[in-house]
Amino acid sequence: MTSTLWSKNTPASLWLCQPEVPKDEWQAAIQRAIPVLDLPYQPNDIDHLLALVLGEEQFGPKHWQLSLVRRGYYVLKPLLPHPLTCFLRRLHCPSARANFPLGWPIEERYARFQWEVMRQLVIAAGGQSLNINHFWPNGQRFAFILTHDIESNEGQAFARSVADLEESFGFRSSFNFVPERYPLDHGLIEELRERGFEIGVHGLKHDGKLFHSEAEFMRRVTRINAHLKALNAVGFRSPLTMRNPAWMQSLEVEYDLSFFDTDPYEPMPGGVMSIWPFMIGHFVELPYTLIQDCTLHLVLGESTPRLWLEKVGFIERYHGMVLLNTHPDYLKKRELLKIYIEFLQAMKQKEEYWHALPREVGRWWRQRSEGIKLGTVGITDPNKTTFKNGRSRFEYSR
Repeated sequence: MTSTLWSKNTPASLWLCQPEVPKDEWQAAIQRAIPVLDLPYQPNDIDHLLALVLGEEQFGPKHWQLSLVRRGYYVLKPLLPHPLTCFLRRLHCPSARANFPLGWPIEERYARFQWEVMRQLVIAAGGQSLNINHFWPNGQRFAFILTHDIESNEGQAFARSVADLEESFGFRSSFNFVPERYPLDHGLIEELRERGFEIGVHGLKHDGKLFHSEAEFMRRVTRINAHLKALNAVGFRSPLTMRNPAWMQSLEVEYDLSFFDTDPYEPMPGGVMSIWPFMIGHFVELPYTLIQDCTLHLVLGESTPRLWLEKVGFIERYHGMVLLNTHPDYLKKRELLKIYIEFLQAMKQKEEYWHALPREVGRWWRQRSEGIKLGTVGITDPNKTTFKNGRSRFEYSR
């Protein structure tokens, strides 16, 4: 896999210092900050570092391949009773967590690395200030995105209720449909779009076979792209978050939602360690950064949004992206819906965040990555950060 898929995501492209900092100064600062990442391999250069982190190469060359046992399970999963699959996932939890090399539910090293790079730049500049571009529109502290994957006809039937709930709080979200698993309700899709929600595509059949081989993926991607066009959709999430970034370059999308910052419980456990969007080749990746609803409640047994809100606090400190993925199929459960309502209530009370649809965040981040001037904002220590409109400073006190 070529490292050029992640080459647009250097620390310089994240911070966008003005005036530009010379390349050799960035390289020196990055080298001094690398120990913060505590990677299993020493990166040779910035491209190698980005491939290890954002490209998940730290998990080995077979990371994108499921074992035969897992492959068989996920093929059979649609046929198994839901209580049985939940029981099996709970049974697997202790070993999945024990062998997981990343922090969870919070993995802070990549965020700390980015802050350390800036600290080193300021030290090298003799303590002088550096101007940077803000991460989010109007200097908001973080971005907030709600997404949903609709896995069955029953979930599709409940989607309107989920939309009504979110709209009552003033929120909007994206709904990702599986185009060849259940009859699509085009009336619902058009209604959601007219109400300000977004429509995306969630695989093709949700049968666990999309990534069985490159040939199979390429056969299916033609139909996926046709459904994207027919639904006027620009975003995609792979079922079961199975993924292969090189193959996925064939998707005709603006953004993807199939990766995550850290998750030991997915079929392909791992994580990109990033709480910000980033570029994978031609599309923007919006990794989910909060635990999925089914994992939170059905696997871990949580009965409150505590873990979600703790992670929001961390992301806010580092001005990242809060992205939650929930499922109308599961939100039908009263206990889980209660957790979601409490979460929305808590988020409604927070301030200084940019609530947006994923396509809006993807387009914003693409503009940023292409160097379009969007204004500047100041950042200091992440625990004491205050955003202000206009030009400000990143300062470090010795």
